[in-house]
Amino acid sequence: MEKKNQYFPQVAFHPGETLAEKLEELGMGPKEFSVRSGKPEKTIIAILKGESSITPEMAVQFEHVLSIPAHFWLNLQRDYDEFRAREERRELIIKTAEWTHKFPVREMINRGWLPDAKSIEEKTEALLAFFSISSSKAWEDYYLNRELKVAFRISLAQTKDPYSISAWLRKGELQASEINSPGYNESGFRSLLPKFKKLMAREPEGFFKKLQSLCNVKGVKLVHTPCLPKVPVTGCTRWIGDSPLIQLSGRYNRNDSFWFSFFHEAGHIINHGKKDIFLENIEYPDRNDVKEKEADNFAIKWTLTREEEKEIIDSAPLDENDILYFADKFNTNPAIIIGRLQHDRLISYSLGREFIKPVEFN
Repeated sequence: MEKKNQYFPQVAFHPGETLAEKLEELGMGPKEFSVRSGKPEKTIIAILKGESSITPEMAVQFEHVLSIPAHFWLNLQRDYDEFRAREERRELIIKTAEWTHKFPVREMINRGWLPDAKSIEEKTEALLAFFSISSSKAWEDYYLNRELKVAFRISLAQTKDPYSISAWLRKGELQASEINSPGYNESGFRSLLPKFKKLMAREPEGFFKKLQSLCNVKGVKLVHTPCLPKVPVTGCTRWIGDSPLIQLSGRYNRNDSFWFSFFHEAGHIINHGKKDIFLENIEYPDRNDVKEKEADNFAIKWTLTREEEKEIIDSAPLDENDILYFADKFNTNPAIIIGRLQHDRLISYSLGREFIKPVEFN
């Protein structure tokens, strides 16, 4: 968005109009002025008609003929050029309104992602500034046409709502840009996995901030970006420059889902390197199901292994005390056990509901 208190004139005149007035005052015709200034007559006529610009070289020549400083002509030309550029920009913004309507702009404003805006032109300007792009075409080239594969390697063209998804992804980038972190340390990040598991098992107050800090020490940026309407994404992993980013939505607002998603994304970072972008719970042509399965298995390993799950199942029937016992034994969260067994339809949904808790991200 343009800064408030900046003044942009509503109208600006081509310097040819001022030149015409001066020549009339002097009683000098275009041909005489062309001879005196050493410029072709057709060039002078084009300037007088507003069809051509005054260059620095011309301005200096005009100065000697008219005794008007070169900077005067150049300032007139600069102001006119800027005015015309802004007029063209306004026309582009008006034509871009249809694109703007495809985004959940009101929801983005309510969440503070965009500044409050009333008119469609203001909303369009805010949206373009949010994405750091100059036009809707630039957005299409980046998110749909993969014109900048180094930065964004997948296409959202075949997703159900590429507009909302791109907004969610962009917000994660902006959040990550506010985090100062050292370079990525792969072995260091791996060494933190037992600490992550311990944090999951104990889930102390403010655990998300603690998790964020641990990740950041080893160069991994972790952010929470709430879902937007029509965006069922649970998480995303990608690299921004040399920094891996884990972006979680907390979509189900359950601690068991949160921890599985976190370890899943951590698995992508550790096992799959820089070249891929992974969007969870979103169908897109570039999705790599093999790597998604590997990330699932990684999350299972660090939350509750299949062997541990089998030992729990073999002890059925289960009650809340059994769940607490196995959670302690396997250094996991009771919500992980409940969530896994419920997902596999091995226990009643009424058992252990008190262990499933919402995640506090603040």
